[in-house]
Amino acid sequence: MEIEKGELFGLLGPNGAGKTTLISILSTILSASSGKAFVFGHDVGSEQDAVRKRIGIVFQDPSLDDELTGEENLDFHGRLYGMNRSVRRERVDEVMSLVDLDDRRRDIVKTYSGGMRRRLEIARGLMHMPCVLFLDEPTLGLDPQTRRKIWTYIKELKVTYGMTIILTTHYMDEADRLCSRVAIIDNGEIVALDSPTSLKRELGGDVLQLEIPVGIDVLMNKVQTIDEINRIKSENQTLSLHVADGESFLPTVFKLAQEVDVAVTSVSMRKPNLEDVFIKHTGREIRDESVTEAKERIRLFMRRKSK
Repeated sequence: MEIEKGELFGLLGPNGAGKTTLISILSTILSASSGKAFVFGHDVGSEQDAVRKRIGIVFQDPSLDDELTGEENLDFHGRLYGMNRSVRRERVDEVMSLVDLDDRRRDIVKTYSGGMRRRLEIARGLMHMPCVLFLDEPTLGLDPQTRRKIWTYIKELKVTYGMTIILTTHYMDEADRLCSRVAIIDNGEIVALDSPTSLKRELGGDVLQLEIPVGIDVLMNKVQTIDEINRIKSENQTLSLHVADGESFLPTVFKLAQEVDVAVTSVSMRKPNLEDVFIKHTGREIRDESVTEAKERIRLFMRRKSK
């Protein structure tokens, strides 16, 4: 796998697929068990110092000092990278402005919301002007509105700095909206690698989604005998059918439903998305970590840190 300079590249996969492990190897936190990896021409195994000078990282778990202000967290990071005082001040102003935290820069971090903390962590990763920025699940556990704000900041990073950004996520819409290319990872293997558009185009056709309050299994068994259907998925009261031409296939669907006396309360049609691509390549669905689970994991992490 090769990632181009200035590219916003996504590593997409479920929890445990190997996304964070790969990021940890590329950022020299873990040693690779085999193979070679290079960041801007530097071997992550034998040139760790050179790699670390060129990368920034936003970790999956919280890593800010809650007892410092936002400004102090950034200043401390700049000191670790040997930045002199004037440069640190200039960079703090720049990155605080970029993530819209100027008005909270002197507030203690423990008073920040979850979204504000993630924005501050992104600002910290930018302090030393890295060539490559690793974002490991940057929107994990955030509400939808805050997630979209983080997306805006990530897009601005690419436009403003032109840096290479490697994003890990298991949110399909996140990868689709942000990344120029994605690698779908499952059980430590890259099962697909291309632009989101090209990956979705490979599937072709349409996805018909039928709302069926009662008898979904009966209709599912009936339509499984139809050759025109490429894939079938049943979830709750929704039956999804992947077909070449959704409009022309609709009369057939209603005819089959009538034959088995099953009522279809609504029908929608869409083009394939990245989750459809994932199911095709892995044979199963991505199971997103819920917001509640994510917040609980973060809460336990913070409790261990305070002890």
